Amino acid sequence: MPQPTKNAAKRRPAATRRSPVIKAAKAQPAPHTGAEDDVKITALKLPPGKLSPEMDAYFKKCDEKLGFVPNVLKAFAFDDAKLQAFVDYRQELVQNAASLSKLEIEMIATVVSSQNRCFYCITAHGNAVRQLGGPVLGEMMVMNYRAARLDKRQRAMLDFAVKLTIQPWEVEEEDRARLRRAGFNDRDIWDIASVAAFYNMTNRLASATDRPGQFIGMHFMNPVPVMSLVELIRGIATDEATFTATHDLAVKLGKTPVAAEDYPAFIV
Repeated sequence: MPQPTKNAAKRRPAATRRSPVIKAAKAQPAPHTGAEDDVKITALKLPPGKLSPEMDAYFKKCDEKLGFVPNVLKAFAFDDAKLQAFVDYRQELVQNAASLSKLEIEMIATVVSSQNRCFYCITAHGNAVRQLGGPVLGEMMVMNYRAARLDKRQRAMLDFAVKLTIQPWEVEEEDRARLRRAGFNDRDIWDIASVAAFYNMTNRLASATDRPGQFIGMHFMNPVPVMSLVELIRGIATDEATFTATHDLAVKLGKTPVAAEDYPAFIV
């Protein structure tokens, strides 16, 4: 048998053959005006029930102060008793916390919602942090609270809330001791845990009944009157109809929309 020479080319292993990608026909997205968003609040078919006079007055108060009734309240409207219990408990958490400020409560809500990837809650509570603590703090709570300029008290508070969210079985006395060293008393610890637990509950309800296909982010560059660029950030399940409708809205506003990934930093 002839011996292989030293200069003979080495045979490469055959490349793995892959099945061809079958592309589905591109369907034209149905027009999405957004009008049904005020009617179809959740993915569940739960017709709204009759509101009690107290809840009817509360809805009117929300509409008067905010200009709208939050969807989370509308979602509970199929059962007035559950709606009343939800509103009462939330009011108790927010209004009667021993020493937590409204900003700190919204910071907990945003960070917990970010860990749970609850799009609706991130949007609502992230905006509340922006209003109460400034746009930079709001962005940091949504993206990565550890990168924010927090004092020792706030950092300990959020670390505890996050651990209670993602690893509750690992919470031990040392975690409570760290909160005490940061200046919290036992009533404060109860309030932090209550707020974190409450928004973990609402995150899961929203995720179970939400329509993630209709979630999308719009980021307007500052100063808004001068900068024409608008980033459109898809969620993990944003459908094409929602993206198209948002794109068209940005154009109608005289802006230049551009698709962006959900990562830190900006397109400029």
